[in-house]
Amino acid sequence: MKLSTRSRYGLRAMMDIALAREGTLVMAKDIAERRQLPVAYLEQLLGQLKRGGLISSMRGSRGGYALARPAEAITLAAVVEILEGPLDISRCHEVPFCGASAQGCALRDILEDVNDAILRTLEGVTLADFVQRQRAKELLADDASGA
Repeated sequence: MKLSTRSRYGLRAMMDIALAREGTLVMAKDIAERRQLPVAYLEQLLGQLKRGGLISSMRGSRGGYALARPAEAITLAAVVEILEGPLDISRCHEVPFCGASAQGCALRDILEDVNDAILRTLEGVTLADFVQRQRAKELLADDASGA
């Protein structure tokens, strides 16, 4: 299982917006350039994130996107769920020709445990945590390159 492109790109865009100085609007084309994302697809994702209440936007030549609330108040789970819908890796009810009932299927229980662990992890990481980790990685990369 892996996160879809939608979530991976959306998380990278949210990190980019969160890295901006507070009160600074970030343009989609700039996010796309820095994060190497296709701008048209990114704009669709940003629209979803805006409708989900995680970012705000302003139109115009000086417009762009900003976080709608503090990075400490946005979890990675919130971003993924806005972009993907509720996290459910098991989807046992969608398996054709599976006659096992929810009460009689140990695999379903195991997959639900895995799903709960993933959700707890994503809920336990805020956008602020993500930004802090990204900054630390960039510092290590700069040190390794001798910059």
